[in-house]
Amino acid sequence: MASQGMFKNIHIYFLAIVAYWGILLFGYDTGVAGGVITQKAFKDNFGLANATKAHADAVGSNVVAVLQGGAFFGALGSAPISSAIGRKWTLEIFALVFCLGAILQTVAGDGRGLGYIYGGRVVAGVGIGAISAVAPAYVSESAPRDVRGRITGLFQIFVATGVMLSYFVNYGVAQHIPEGPMVWRVPFGLQLVPGGIMALGLIFTKESPRWLAQKGRNEEALANLAFLRRAHRDDPDVRAELAEIEAAIVEEKEARVGLGLKEAFFGKGNFIRFVIAFAMFTFQQFSGQNSVGYYAPQIFQSIGYTGTSASLLASGVYGIVKVAATAIFVFFGIETIGRRYALFTSSLWMGTLFFIIGALLKTHPPDPTSDIVQPASKAMAALLYIYVVGYSFGWGPVPWIYVSDIFPTRTRHYGLSLASGTQWLFNFVISKITPTMQTNLGYKIFMTFATINILGMAVFSFFLPETKGRSLEEMDVIFGSVTQEHRDADLRKTQKAMDNDLGTSHIGTGVVRSDSDSSGEKARVQEAEIAQKV
Repeated sequence: MASQGMFKNIHIYFLAIVAYWGILLFGYDTGVAGGVITQKAFKDNFGLANATKAHADAVGSNVVAVLQGGAFFGALGSAPISSAIGRKWTLEIFALVFCLGAILQTVAGDGRGLGYIYGGRVVAGVGIGAISAVAPAYVSESAPRDVRGRITGLFQIFVATGVMLSYFVNYGVAQHIPEGPMVWRVPFGLQLVPGGIMALGLIFTKESPRWLAQKGRNEEALANLAFLRRAHRDDPDVRAELAEIEAAIVEEKEARVGLGLKEAFFGKGNFIRFVIAFAMFTFQQFSGQNSVGYYAPQIFQSIGYTGTSASLLASGVYGIVKVAATAIFVFFGIETIGRRYALFTSSLWMGTLFFIIGALLKTHPPDPTSDIVQPASKAMAALLYIYVVGYSFGWGPVPWIYVSDIFPTRTRHYGLSLASGTQWLFNFVISKITPTMQTNLGYKIFMTFATINILGMAVFSFFLPETKGRSLEEMDVIFGSVTQEHRDADLRKTQKAMDNDLGTSHIGTGVVRSDSDSSGEKARVQEAEIAQKV
C-alpha cells in the first residue's frame, strides 16, 4: 500500500472514534441511571423517599429499563433506514434523536415529573439502539482486515469508558451536589457532550465503501476506500480489495435474483448466522455483567459496601478495571488469541469467579448494622474486579466483533439490527428483574449467572467457527453460502474486468497508456508522444 507506517490507518481510526462516540453514550446512559436513582435528592423530588422497597425497586427498574425498551425498537428500525440512505447519515439522524432524549431527561423536575425522564430515556434509547446497530457495521465495513478486530473492538472500550464515566459523575455529584435538581441534571445533561461531538464529527467522515458498492456507486466506493487506506485509487491493494467486495456482491445478487427479504434471512448459509447472532447476544446479557453494571451501587451495597458514597466509589473502581482490561485485550489480544478461544476462556473465568463470590456471600454475609466494610466484603469486591477482567477479555468486546465479521454486505445491517435488538431486548429483561433477583435470591443470583456462564456460554463458544484474520468476503465460504472454487473464479473474473477498465487509448498519439504505469514508464510514453509530434 502506498501509505505505510504507524499512521496508515489514521483515517479509519478517525471514522471509528467518531462513530463510537455514540457507543460511549451507550455505556454512559445505561450506567448513569442506576446511580441517579440512589441519590436522596432524586428520591425526595420524585416522591420515593417514603416508598416501600417494592415500589422503589419498581420505579428504579423502570427508569433504567425504559431506555432499553426504546433501544430495542431503535435497533430494529435502523435496518431499512441504514440500507436506504447509508451508514453515515443514519448515524447522523439518530445522534440528533438521542440529543433530543437527553434534553428531555435533563429538564425533568421543578413540576415536570418522572414522565419527562421516562419519555426522554425512551427517545434517547431509540437513538442509542440504532447507533449500536449501525456503528459496528459502519466501522467493520470500512476497516482493513488486518486490524478490523482491533478497530471494531473499540466498540467495547467506548462502552466501558461510558459506564466508568457515569459511575464517577454520580460519585462526584454525591460528594459535591447533595441537594437539588442538579443531582440528576448534571449526569443527564452531560450526555449532550458526546452526542454533539458525534453529530458534528460525522459530517467529516466517509460513507462505507461496501455500502456504496452494494448500491452500484463503484466510483465513490473506490474513492472512499482509497481515502480510508491512505492510498491512490489505482493502488493494486485498493483495487484488489474492491474487486473482492464487488465479487461478493455479484454473488449475492446472482443468488437472490427474484427473491426477497425471506432469502436474506433463510438463504444458503445465512440462517445459521442469524442464529449465532441471536444466541450470542442472549448469552451476553445473561452473563451477569449487566446486572452488576446497571446496578453496581446496589450490588456493592449487597456485599457490604454500605452508604451511597462507598458503593459509588467501589462502582467507579469497577469501571476503571473494566476499561483498562478491555483496552488491553482489544489492542493486544483480539488479533492474537482469536474470537472463539477468547469467548470460551472468558466463560469459564466468569463462571468460576461468580461461584466463589456466591459461596463467600453465603458463608460470610455482610453485617447490615455495621458501617465498617468487612474483610469478606473487600474480598468479594476484589473478586468482582477480577471477574470483569474475564468479561473484558471475551464476552464484552468479542460478540460485537464476531457478529460484525460474519454477515455479507447485503444482510449485514439486518444481522447487526437483530444482534443489537436481541441485546437490548434482554438488556430490558435484565434491568427489570435484577432488583427483584437481588432482593429475593441474595447469594443465589451469583450462582445462577455462574451456571449460565459455564454450562451455556462455554459450550456455545466451543462450537463457533474462528473468524480471526479472515476477510468479510471469506465469511460466505466459512458459512457455506459459496464454495472456495466459485469465489476464486468470481474474483479472477472481477479483477480481469477491472484491469480492462484501467487501460485507456489516447487517440492521436498511437500509444496505449495504463493509469497504473510507474513514473519511469510514463516518462517514456511522454517521450514517444513528443517524438511522434516532431
